[in-house]
Amino acid sequence: MTHRISLPYHSSTALDLDKTHMRFVRRAAHQVRLVLPAILPLVLSTVVHAQGTMDFSGAQTLMGTFKTFAMYAGAVICLGGLIFAGIRMMSGRFQDAIPGLFGALFGAGVLGWGAGWIGSLTGQSM
Repeated sequence: MTHRISLPYHSSTALDLDKTHMRFVRRAAHQVRLVLPAILPLVLSTVVHAQGTMDFSGAQTLMGTFKTFAMYAGAVICLGGLIFAGIRMMSGRFQDAIPGLFGALFGAGVLGWGAGWIGSLTGQSM
């Protein structure tokens, strides 16, 4: 016994779906064009009202946190590279230790230059 699915006489084709999609896009664009003149002044007035009341006192604390993170990250990268290179050198594979040494050099750069650059952005001393 076979089951047949009967389709309605007017089935949706790709062309009908494309027309429906285009109609939806046109309606959405029209709605945006209607609402935008009302929303734009509200947004701009909120920004203008907030001007002069913004508090950046937390920026020093935030940048101090970034500086501390750069120092810890640089130290961890440097230590990891040295451990990697040391293990390779102890096993006699000096050629394989070179990437670890460059990793240690990169960690030292992050430790020194990263923290110094972040400190210079806020005028903090090292």
